[in-house]
Amino acid sequence: MFEGSRLHSNREIQVSRVQIPSGPLRFEIVQIKTINKMKLNQNLKADIEKYKNYVIIVEGNKDIDSLKSLGFEKVYAIHQNAVSIKERAEQIIQQTDKKDRFCIMTDFDKKGKELYFKLKTIFQELGARLDSTLRGIFLKARISHIEGAGKFIGKLYST
Repeated sequence: MFEGSRLHSNREIQVSRVQIPSGPLRFEIVQIKTINKMKLNQNLKADIEKYKNYVIIVEGNKDIDSLKSLGFEKVYAIHQNAVSIKERAEQIIQQTDKKDRFCIMTDFDKKGKELYFKLKTIFQELGARLDSTLRGIFLKARISHIEGAGKFIGKLYST
């Protein structure tokens, strides 16, 4: 039995298995979800529009360029020469308003995920108001590297 998700044409089929113990017998409920990928992409631009006033933390300058091409204005790279990550986070906090919401948009590879959890801890300690909803939107859209988001989303809406 296949469990997980498969991409077929513009539809993704997700299958998950739930086992319910019931005495000596075990029942399995198989859920099949079909997600229309075109609908997801149509909503993507509207979904990210809601987060353009957030402070976005990214890994590097290419990520900044990519998100600025989408209309984000408050985008900061965490990596800078001769500055530790904690020091850079403190600098960013000082440059922003206390009311600002923050979203950490590191890549979705192993290194990016590790950095995400490290930054999440640091920014929480510094009192930042974190929201990872935008990160989830990018993940659902299968955008794995932030530096490619501008081109990917731009192509969706150029046709």
